[in-house]
Amino acid sequence: MSSCFSATSMGDLIPGLPEEVARECLIRVGFDQLPTVRRISRQWKEEVESPDYCRLRRAEGLARPVIAMVQAQPEHVVEPGPAQKHSSASSAVNGGPANNYRMVLLDPVEGRWASLPVLPGPTGSLPLFCQVAAVDGGQGTKRLVVVGGWDPESWAPTDSVYVYDFLTGAWRRGAPMPGPRRSFFATAAVGGIVYVAGGHDEEKNALRSALAYDPDSDAWTALPDMAEERDEPRGLCVGGKFLVIGGYPTPEQGRFAGSAEAFDPATGAWSPVGEALLEEGACPRTCCVAPGAERVYMIRDGNLVARDGGASAAWRTVASVPEDARTASTVSAIPDGRVVVIGSGCHGGEQTVYMLRDEAGKPASWARAPAPPEFSGHVQAACFLEI
Repeated sequence: MSSCFSATSMGDLIPGLPEEVARECLIRVGFDQLPTVRRISRQWKEEVESPDYCRLRRAEGLARPVIAMVQAQPEHVVEPGPAQKHSSASSAVNGGPANNYRMVLLDPVEGRWASLPVLPGPTGSLPLFCQVAAVDGGQGTKRLVVVGGWDPESWAPTDSVYVYDFLTGAWRRGAPMPGPRRSFFATAAVGGIVYVAGGHDEEKNALRSALAYDPDSDAWTALPDMAEERDEPRGLCVGGKFLVIGGYPTPEQGRFAGSAEAFDPATGAWSPVGEALLEEGACPRTCCVAPGAERVYMIRDGNLVARDGGASAAWRTVASVPEDARTASTVSAIPDGRVVVIGSGCHGGEQTVYMLRDEAGKPASWARAPAPPEFSGHVQAACFLEI
């Protein structure tokens, strides 16, 4: 294999091994070991930061599908830190860490779990009800951007932004989200930019406003307003556009609309989706789409349903969701046609993980993926990325 990495003159990558063999070893490093590898030497740092590193991992079939999740610390796994004061979906027992949320990673194909470092600060917890998006940046960087949410101690809405870099293995604070402190807004990453739209302000007024965050420049940009107020909408990246699904205006309070609108970064304008994407009254929280695809999935009436792109597309039932995951926290689609559902049998129950492959002409069946006890907490938000 010819070398595509930046040339160095400081000796062998791995003493005693030809360069091609050494690079074959480096591209097989697990996603959770990249920060350690980067610190070994200047040469290794240059290798893993090269844009060709990611390209070669994909070419060799080594890039891993990963679901990043904002997950509650289970009550029986208590880490040092101040006691939390409020209860949440994972209720506290005897002072357990009810509101302690962390970022965890799941490779659903290999069934491999890992937790990321805790946030800097007194609690170390991610904000409650925050949103997360995965962003590809320059020089092969992979980052997670966590936006907004509620302070885990005061339950006050925050404008906080946290950025995790997979190469450095560290969190940093991003520029605060401008405008009113919003809650339950739509978020998705499109072309390296994180988009935010809708939600409600601190007075419970539904919002039409939208913003864009560039993690490379650590800067926010105001976007044109959406045509409709949308509280509790769902954000997706579909066809290179930021699609905002559902939500409701201030007077409706929980009566979800089935409409959607899309922001096109190329034109800088919003446009309505031609027909109602969802049924009126349907909550869009579980809607997801595989990167690079236009097939939308969601949980409806206990079933996983799918809708392909196109003006005449209709929803079809893929499979009934198992009883112990029917109270779904999150649904994620992987580009190879697999769909992962994480949920429980009741509110506050331990999370279970199921995966199926959605292929035309073949029956869909669920396979339960094991979740260790330390990764059984409630999932509040999730996104897909490839490392």
